[in-house]
Amino acid sequence: MAHLNWTPDLETGIREIDGQHKRIVEYINQLYDARDHHDREAVGAVIDEMVDYTLSHFAFEESLMSDAGYMFSGPHKKVHELFTRKVGEYRMRFEAGEDVASDLHAMLSRWLFNHIRNDDKSYADSVKVYLKNVSHGDADMKAQIKEELIRELHLKKKRGFFARLFGGE
Repeated sequence: MAHLNWTPDLETGIREIDGQHKRIVEYINQLYDARDHHDREAVGAVIDEMVDYTLSHFAFEESLMSDAGYMFSGPHKKVHELFTRKVGEYRMRFEAGEDVASDLHAMLSRWLFNHIRNDDKSYADSVKVYLKNVSHGDADMKAQIKEELIRELHLKKKRGFFARLFGGE
């Protein structure tokens, strides 16, 4: 499997979400490069950065879905939790000395594009309507929502890797 390429069918129409998804694709491609160069240290660094970034992305996405009143936000969050657990298992195997880069790259490549095309596309319309209404609302409301999301992301970042990964304190 080679580098992933972003294609128009992956666009949700939500600028922030699409930008975050593109960043995750970049991390997956960095994982491929590190694996291809047999650089175990770089593989570990990419896994760490990618996990941190993905957890922040999930928190942002889940917050948007919830605020938009998307009726399947609970099941969507469960999909994120299962994915996070699976990546955590790869991380633990890596830390135990196992070479997981190829398997992890393949899993991430399949999962991400499938998740975007199916699960994420399903909430896009609800979130776009919500964002449109917010943008027509008053600027204070937008600032408050942004501040709450940033605060939530900072709280998640302050916890340790495994606490964030497994949802503990």
